[in-house]
Amino acid sequence: MYKARVSASDDDQRALDAAVREYEALTQQRADLDARIARLAQSIGSLTRLCGLVPTVPWGLTDACRMVLKAAGHPLAALEVRAQLEAMGFDLSRYTSDLAVIHTILKRLTQAGEATFEARAWARPAYAWRPSAPGVGIGEADAPGPPRAGTRTRRRPRTKRKA
Repeated sequence: MYKARVSASDDDQRALDAAVREYEALTQQRADLDARIARLAQSIGSLTRLCGLVPTVPWGLTDACRMVLKAAGHPLAALEVRAQLEAMGFDLSRYTSDLAVIHTILKRLTQAGEATFEARAWARPAYAWRPSAPGVGIGEADAPGPPRAGTRTRRRPRTKRKA
């Protein structure tokens, strides 16, 4: 798993192992908290609608889709995401084709690495929330790769201002 460049003492190795274990445990706790927060956000949205109240902080559709996927705990088809959004009281009436918009958002979340696409044999394709990776990588294999398409690698040169 690790490439040793210099020999580490046993104390250093134990400290590294303890730090990696703690990091993984905290990352798992964060994923659990994110899922709980997402479920609570859905409950609040549904209860707000039942009480006849209007949310004071409107969500964007992308954030709402994130919350639905996080709270689900299992893969959801776009139709299921739409049903969850409607149950939460999210207003989809402003979209002429709400399902097309949801499909686009789910595909973008997949491309960004936030969700995974799962082609299912007997059911419609589905999307699942992808929790952040809990592992810690050390070594050359874990070095960052080339920048993603669309990212800037150089700064623009500054132009001199005339006095």
